[in-house]
Amino acid sequence: MTTDTPARLLTLLSLLQTPREWPGGELAERLGVSRRTVRRDIDRLRELGYPVQATMGADGGYRLVAGKALPPLVLDDEEAVAIAVGLRAGAGHAVEGVDEASVRALAKLEQVLPSRLRHRVATLQAATTPLTSGDGPSIAPETLTVMASTVAGRERLRFAYRAGDGTESRRLTEPYRLVSTGRRWYLVAYDLDREDWRTFRVDRVSEPFATGARFAPRELPTGSAAEYLRRSMQRHGDAYDIEVVFHAPPETVAARLPQWLGPLEPADDGSSCVLRATVSDAVEWTAVRLAMTGVDFRVRQPTQLVESVRGLGERLIRATGDD
Repeated sequence: MTTDTPARLLTLLSLLQTPREWPGGELAERLGVSRRTVRRDIDRLRELGYPVQATMGADGGYRLVAGKALPPLVLDDEEAVAIAVGLRAGAGHAVEGVDEASVRALAKLEQVLPSRLRHRVATLQAATTPLTSGDGPSIAPETLTVMASTVAGRERLRFAYRAGDGTESRRLTEPYRLVSTGRRWYLVAYDLDREDWRTFRVDRVSEPFATGARFAPRELPTGSAAEYLRRSMQRHGDAYDIEVVFHAPPETVAARLPQWLGPLEPADDGSSCVLRATVSDAVEWTAVRLAMTGVDFRVRQPTQLVESVRGLGERLIRATGDD
């Protein structure tokens, strides 16, 4: 019998978060209490914001349903490990769709994981070879979680940085946002030593350290971290603007392209659409990504992408053995 009310509520909540309906009698038996106590505990959970739905009958049942807000989740050991491994794998390889919100979730989860579960997560991660390996630079998930924590907590961040030409330096920054372009992560931050805003490729960061010193957030010149990153990459020649016409409706193409590429503009005829985006990946990879949509398209610019698509098409034709 669970006599401690907080512990009993957590046990009850853990049971309800299983997607099924629980008869009141079964819950009472599991908890070692009366059905009346179960009803009182259900009322307490509702007061805490958990949307518990009750059904009428001789042995009325209870189930947790979707509500207007997300209350805290209670995870068992296996569930916590599974979520942490999945988030670490996605974050470390900049998988499409895994953005800053996922990294923040990983930072919160790892902060409260018991040491025994952290060891299990690390062991599983080390023993797993992700299918995305080689598609982009790998990043230690610990680096991202430290950065995400300092962004959320407005805490100054110190780290070692290796520039594109190999120059190494130590940086003290006020981190603003993490931005994922699909294959790479970037940190947009205010560099205190240089007294200016900077972007940093996260795969070139090492030894990140949260200093504990808080700061009041500054106003970013562009108002958007993604826009600041785009302009920064253009200045340094690390990005190029593309314009592609797809011969299919926007909703069809959007479902087959990563969201970070931006919105599609419908054409006047309604049966085609235009993509205008700034891309930081190699033109060869962009050509492959466009071809993977399975939709007919035409590249308007840049010339490098036009040539890359043409070369890809010629290689694929040769691969079929046709003259």
